[in-house]
Amino acid sequence: MSLLGNLVWIIFGGLISTIGWALAGILLCITVIGIPFGMQCFKIAGLTLAPFGKEVTLGEFGAGGLLGNILWIVFLGWELCILHLTAAVLLGITIVGLPFAKQHLKLAGLALIPFGARF
Repeated sequence: MSLLGNLVWIIFGGLISTIGWALAGILLCITVIGIPFGMQCFKIAGLTLAPFGKEVTLGEFGAGGLLGNILWIVFLGWELCILHLTAAVLLGITIVGLPFAKQHLKLAGLALIPFGARF
């Protein structure tokens, strides 16, 4: 299921999302202050390329990760989380879309608090 799910995911938008996350990471890494945020974008890009078969563990961060997550949520995390939640609801309407909705829920959690997340 993982291989087939990842292939369908890549064909129907996963590749475009991955390229978008990678470009955002490159842009953020131009400045010294943005490097930690750019690294999180690269982490999310890796999961966005092939989310099937991967589990995400959230919330293992120290004081720096807490500050990074707060800044991330304030500036762009909540918008990205809402985007993935909306996609999950729309895909969850059909039975065929349920596995993809589950992956969007996984990405919503990661888009909300990426610092300290492991997968």
